[in-house]
Amino acid sequence: MPRKVFYSFHYQRDSWRASKIRNIGVVEGNQPASDNKWEEVKRGGEAAIKRWIDDQLQGRTCAIVLVGAETANRPWIRYEIEQSWNSGKGLLGIRVHKLLDHNQQPSVAGANPFDAFTLNDGRKLSTVVRMYDPPGATSSAAYNHISDNLSGWIEAAIAAR
Repeated sequence: MPRKVFYSFHYQRDSWRASKIRNIGVVEGNQPASDNKWEEVKRGGEAAIKRWIDDQLQGRTCAIVLVGAETANRPWIRYEIEQSWNSGKGLLGIRVHKLLDHNQQPSVAGANPFDAFTLNDGRKLSTVVRMYDPPGATSSAAYNHISDNLSGWIEAAIAAR
């Protein structure tokens, strides 16, 4: 039975890339909010957004941060990372910049979002949480590497917690 995971990603820039990873089928991912649903949640303010994210994280064993060009700068992604870590979920990152978007264009690698967090012992979260950067020069090579390894990465992240 597939693991239940939470996908965290910059919706506007990387939703196409995220949908490709969701379709791999080795995990059961949370469904992304439609544009209309997200606008409705945002109208409720910060508390409503936090409540919605917290509800989405319920019952998930692992959070996967799909890291694109601007992921590390997104405040709600930072909240999702913090909540996932603090609740003991497995946590990992996958660079998705090589995957083509809806215009058939790759992107650029963004900063590691785990660098923004410091653990109680002074280490950066990025020293504990794995960030995977699929090898290969093409979108299909990166996709195939993710597809071949995703379930193992998830199991390793869960075991590390």
